Amino acid sequence: MIISGGGTGGHIYPALALVERLIQRKIANKNEILYIGTKRGLESKIVPEQGIKFEAIEIQGIKRSLSLDNFKTMFLFMKSINRSKTLIRDFKPDIVIGTGGYVSSAVLYAAARLHIPTVIHEQNSIAGVTNKFLGHFVDKIAISFKDAANQFSEKKKIVMTGNPRAQQVAGVEPNARLQDYGLDPQVPTLLVFGGSRGAEPINQAFLNAFDDLAKRAYQVLFVTGQVHYAQFMKHLGTKQSDNIVIRPYIEDMPSLLIDVTGIVGRAGATSIAEITALGVPAILIPSPYVTHDHQTKNAESLVRAGAALMLKEDQLSQRSFIRNADALMQDNVLRRSMAAASKKLGRPKAADDLIQVMQDLVNKK
Repeated sequence: MIISGGGTGGHIYPALALVERLIQRKIANKNEILYIGTKRGLESKIVPEQGIKFEAIEIQGIKRSLSLDNFKTMFLFMKSINRSKTLIRDFKPDIVIGTGGYVSSAVLYAAARLHIPTVIHEQNSIAGVTNKFLGHFVDKIAISFKDAANQFSEKKKIVMTGNPRAQQVAGVEPNARLQDYGLDPQVPTLLVFGGSRGAEPINQAFLNAFDDLAKRAYQVLFVTGQVHYAQFMKHLGTKQSDNIVIRPYIEDMPSLLIDVTGIVGRAGATSIAEITALGVPAILIPSPYVTHDHQTKNAESLVRAGAALMLKEDQLSQRSFIRNADALMQDNVLRRSMAAASKKLGRPKAADDLIQVMQDLVNKK
């Protein structure tokens, strides 16, 4: 298999979750998998660390405004198609998978032109430009949100699989990891985080709400993000509370999610796949800085199902933060209802479902 996706963790981690499951099921070993990305993307660091073969191609995203740089983009795209064809001919894959990001455009297009079975995976409710382009050429389009189906004209190619990251998380057993942070596993716990790098608006709202949260019967684990930690602690000063623990970063976040009562966080595709796989009630604060505001659309799909509350960033304040946190953590009936709705949306066998799509295509050929 050749797999390609990059630029952000949202494209890389589902790919790695798929690879992990293929290896677990002994369908493939690491020597039979090649990952194609760029040298500048996160994938160039993350993928080799997993012991997976990695090749880089030179390509860049197209500018949305008129720009002379787009001539370079087209030149690099054509060059990267040729490079991808060489890599494909040398590796001789049974199938090629794309998980998004502009790097996958050349790889999947080249594979389709060489008549290799191809699948793209769309994690979000609003499809990315690359996947919309590739939808015309690939054999199958795997989606994680029903709303994404409306983004593609090739309806017969679409199959709902969910995000492979969901299955990775669904297999985690409760392990009382809260004790590692000095918290009581028997007390309802709210996990607050703004993504892997943290989010300054969420940090500021939490800082303002600290005194109120310190008086609550529930406990809070707050993750600032490493780049924000020093500044946050400076502003916090000498304040502290027995029911609030603050950390800059948490390794292996998925293994902790099973032990928390509720979550406050962004509405990225990976986060939503994880929390719905486990059925964790959530307060979603979508990032307004992402393409096509897709996090808001992701969050709205959970809100409609009764699986989450949504708090928009421009409405985020000390008062709104506390109001929503209390609504989630102090109403057991609401929380149980949200948990059930969340789990109903989850796709705990997402990786296996995507693998089945892949196997069907290979067997058909």
